[in-house]
Amino acid sequence: MNCGLNFHVQCFSRRASSLAYRKGGRVGAERGVTLLETMMAASVLLVVVAGVAGVFAYAAGQNKGQGEISTRTTEYAGDKMEQLMALSFNDGQTNTTVYPSQSTGGAGLGGTMAASASVGGTNPASPVANYVDYLDASGNVLNSSTGAFYTRLWSIATDSTATLKTITVVVQAAGTGGGAGLKPTTTLVCQKTNYQ
Repeated sequence: MNCGLNFHVQCFSRRASSLAYRKGGRVGAERGVTLLETMMAASVLLVVVAGVAGVFAYAAGQNKGQGEISTRTTEYAGDKMEQLMALSFNDGQTNTTVYPSQSTGGAGLGGTMAASASVGGTNPASPVANYVDYLDASGNVLNSSTGAFYTRLWSIATDSTATLKTITVVVQAAGTGGGAGLKPTTTLVCQKTNYQ
């Protein structure tokens, strides 16, 4: 009795498998992924990767542009600081708005300054004559702000004893390199003493 029942179950099971196979279904050992399903998954993945790649390329371009301009502002601030630090402590004549510096026609480091005094300025909106110069996009010094991409400003302040001068140089770019955000700006501060 047990054998007969077992035979009918097996027979029915084979018929069900055979029917399911003919109607497009899968049974037992026929599990897996069809070629059509694989191609659909690959297509979806391709669309997602293409979208992310576009965003990545845009971001990389923006970072490159802003990074290059920020690096230049730092370089140009360093150049101006070296030019100013090379002057003597009480220099009041050297023109540092040109390169190379000229021995007359400028303000140097403000000359002999009183205690707690300051000259020049670092606000790009209100540059002070003899304490500002302009550079084009390649870093060449210009005679005026016309065509300038970088603005370099500096100020000199003395301490309460007039024996220490704090020199501040600010360089601001006129643009962001094609990206959104603040204009790249670098501020560099050094101190010079009159003790030899």
